[in-house]
Amino acid sequence: MKTKLKDIDNNIYNIKNEDNSSYKTIGLTKDVILEISKQKKEPKWMLELRLKALEKYGELPMPTWGPDLSELDMSKIATYVRPRTYMNKSWEDVPEDIKSTFDALGIPEAEKESLAGVGAQYDSEIVYHSIKEDLVKQGVIYTDFDAGVKEYPELVKEYLTKCVPITDHKFIALHYAVCSGGSFVYVPKGIDVKIPLQSYFRLNAKGAGQFEHTLIIVDEGASLQFIEGCSAPKYNEINLHAGCVELFVKKNGYLRYSTIENWSKNMMNLNTKKAIVEENGKIEWVTGSFGSKISMLYPMSILKGENAKCEFTGISFAGKGQNLDTGLKVVLNAKNTSAVVNSKSISKDGGICTFRSNILVGKMAEKSKVTVSCESLMLDSISRSDTIPVNDIRNSDVEFAHEAKIGKISDEAIFYLMTRGITEEEAKAMIVRGFATPISKELPLEYAVEMNNLINLELEGSIG
Repeated sequence: MKTKLKDIDNNIYNIKNEDNSSYKTIGLTKDVILEISKQKKEPKWMLELRLKALEKYGELPMPTWGPDLSELDMSKIATYVRPRTYMNKSWEDVPEDIKSTFDALGIPEAEKESLAGVGAQYDSEIVYHSIKEDLVKQGVIYTDFDAGVKEYPELVKEYLTKCVPITDHKFIALHYAVCSGGSFVYVPKGIDVKIPLQSYFRLNAKGAGQFEHTLIIVDEGASLQFIEGCSAPKYNEINLHAGCVELFVKKNGYLRYSTIENWSKNMMNLNTKKAIVEENGKIEWVTGSFGSKISMLYPMSILKGENAKCEFTGISFAGKGQNLDTGLKVVLNAKNTSAVVNSKSISKDGGICTFRSNILVGKMAEKSKVTVSCESLMLDSISRSDTIPVNDIRNSDVEFAHEAKIGKISDEAIFYLMTRGITEEEAKAMIVRGFATPISKELPLEYAVEMNNLINLELEGSIG
């Protein structure tokens, strides 16, 4: 049975619970940082990292390119919002309003049917976490980031900020100053985690920021699939997301990192994600960017070992009032490394989609291969799509291909489908879903369904 546009209900994403937080800080000052660290009962070294990051935040400039961020006023952002609960190991112990939100989003059901572990964050803290016992017996660590800091301090200190340094840019310095929640994963040598792990981040409080930190280490010969979901209800004031993802893929390791982001359209999404991949390792990124007023997101892969590989598959959808500035960065620093990029964007109702790619092929990266494909689909004449590639190739023994296409929905295709008894509205929706199929087929089934539902929601009321 076909899913009609009107059958998709956006209410599950727009649930707004009363703000019953037990503690909240506003703004970004040294006193705020001290209080966040005190609330978390953190070790001294973590507080020192926060204070160093706060200092760097004051020194680093705002981006002078990309979308306009002047509407963001950090003095008004709630930088830490603790819900009236602590981390639970049973859904039944989570407060009813929070639990019902995650129930509506399908988190418990997904855990039962297709996940090896789940973390659920609400505002600034993880409220639920679980991992299957057989993984624990194999030495797999999957917990929230704050617990990782306290329970595995030496392992966390070894890797924290080593992939994404505090000085990377202004908003990563902000992140390290106020980071809270997120995930910590360690997969031991040779362990194949066959069933995905998932973390879901829900921001409920208006005028708040979410600054979760995800740190994943896939050791030699190990493999993992990790899924990340994000959403928030819509308010009439700016919310901020400035999370950070640090991924380490060791020799012969494999990691697939999939994300569906469905932030509300008052959200500034200034997220940072990077991976370091060693010899014969492979990183796969699968991303879907929906919602948000502004997005600036460019997952980066540093291929530092011979035969290291990166694959990137992503889609963004910008509607009225949205400016989604997304893309990727790849650094190839060893022989026989390779990167394959397949990016798609859709814009409608004056939405702006910008794809930026920054590919650096180093002097040591002989016999490396890079393929970049970027396709954009505009649904009307008032929308905008730009492709801004930067290719820095520093040796001659490289295979490099870049292709970009920008187009509109074909009137002939619409007419053909309408002659088969399909309405114009559904015909356009079918073409858009077909355009997105290469992305959705890379996702686990339930997330592919969610992505198609999000596409239908974006299309509803704006086509036909």
